[in-house]
Amino acid sequence: MRGISASAPGDNPREGAVVARTLHSWTRGAWWAPEGRGLEVTDAVTGEPVAAVSSNGLDTAATVAYAREVGGPALRQSGFAERAALVKQLALALKERRQELIELSARTGATAADASVDVDGGIGTALVFAGKGAKQLPDGNVLAEDDAEPLGKGGTFAGRHLLTPRRGVVVEINAFNFPVWGMLEKLAPALIAGVPTIVKPATQTAYVTEHAVRILDETGLLPDGALQLVCGGIGDLLDHLGGQDLVSFTGSAGTAAKLRGHEAVTALSVRFNAEADSLNGSVLGPDAVPGTPEFELFADALVHEMTCKAGQRCTAIRRALVPEELLDQVSDAVSDRLAKVVIGAPGAEGVTMGALVGQAQRGEVLAAVDRLKTAATVVTGGGPPAEVAGADSTTGAFMAPTLLRCDDPARPEPHTVEAFGPVSTLMGYRDPAHAVDLLARGEGSLVASVVSHDDETVREIVLGAAAHHGRILVLDRDDAGESTGHGTPMPQLVHGGPGRAGGGEEEGGLRAVAHHLQRTAVQAAPRVLDALAGTAS
Repeated sequence: MRGISASAPGDNPREGAVVARTLHSWTRGAWWAPEGRGLEVTDAVTGEPVAAVSSNGLDTAATVAYAREVGGPALRQSGFAERAALVKQLALALKERRQELIELSARTGATAADASVDVDGGIGTALVFAGKGAKQLPDGNVLAEDDAEPLGKGGTFAGRHLLTPRRGVVVEINAFNFPVWGMLEKLAPALIAGVPTIVKPATQTAYVTEHAVRILDETGLLPDGALQLVCGGIGDLLDHLGGQDLVSFTGSAGTAAKLRGHEAVTALSVRFNAEADSLNGSVLGPDAVPGTPEFELFADALVHEMTCKAGQRCTAIRRALVPEELLDQVSDAVSDRLAKVVIGAPGAEGVTMGALVGQAQRGEVLAAVDRLKTAATVVTGGGPPAEVAGADSTTGAFMAPTLLRCDDPARPEPHTVEAFGPVSTLMGYRDPAHAVDLLARGEGSLVASVVSHDDETVREIVLGAAAHHGRILVLDRDDAGESTGHGTPMPQLVHGGPGRAGGGEEEGGLRAVAHHLQRTAVQAAPRVLDALAGTAS
């Protein structure tokens, strides 16, 4: 879908020039064009303009009011189970047109396999939420969380927790690396809960999200105001939020801190959730020596996490921890695999890794690698690749997969500096307790993995590291055939982590729906509680 670039009305380009199409926002039931041209976004491979992104002139107060006053009531005319069926229909509509999104994603530097992680992963996530909602949630808008608790000796007075939809709006602010999945993993549970959503995609890949929203709009299935899209900055939108509203953020820890400090959150208690990038680690067990299945699994997983989406995943392995005596063998095994990676334009013959999202992102990754090099040596990579397939290495945002080795794991750099690209640092540890200590130095991570077939080693590392992680994968010869991998969060389980990782939780099955509901303790006669919960016979 290279044809997305086209002259916009009012443009007067020089002859032969490629002019980016100005993205529209979907707000108050119509596609809205901003004032002026906005920020130009370029193709990650060719450097050509793709889209101009701006929200200049957007009436943010009216956008929020439309969600609350139109979208919320429209959604709540149906119940949980019916809204889950709606989510299924929307996901299937996206599935029918998935190829459009896959092809468009090539402009972000993503290979077809990378784009599938985003597009098919997002669709699959929405379908999981839809399935759980249809099977496990009631028809109405009241969810009884637990059984009634007797509060008196005579059995005439009891209490029960009831969950009902909040009367506000969700503002989801998403990262550039997952323009489809990032939206759907938040949107699906919000719709099922009966809470309207305003989506703010990252500017670099907003054109992919915009196309996905156009597909959803064209179904005619969405109730008015249930979904709005803001392409560009959010301006003063957060100023119009209150105690019934929610903000769901994915991105950098610095931006999360800024949003968390907004008066709407600090003074009005807007429900805030953050999922931030983190320095995730993977540990090779002492038993996983060369020749064992676990040694091969570790090397394969590390290379996959470094190269999938060119390492631009919040769950990628940034720190690879191996027994000190295996540093050389692991370094050689990973280097051999990385040497077979073909870097180039998505769709070009043989390409297995595409480009970073843009030149600015590559500059940030290179700067982070320079900081890491003060504590580590480069094993392979370290900069732009010598060759790329089907593209010009000077115009494309290409980066060679970079493996570093730090022989002093006590140095702070590997545990504090994140290169958000195809970069990982290899470090040695003395024993499982030392590995746990090194994992904890990341100050909170989304995920860790332990590759070992020794149950005692696994127990010591998992239980020691659990407090510092939102998810831990144990990989061995027994589960490898079905394992979804280190970097893939599953919608049935929570995605998030403590500390640096944002301190929040996303997904987690119906927990994600409950996040958008208000829990109220109701005290009354048992017959009243049954009637309110819809369980009266």
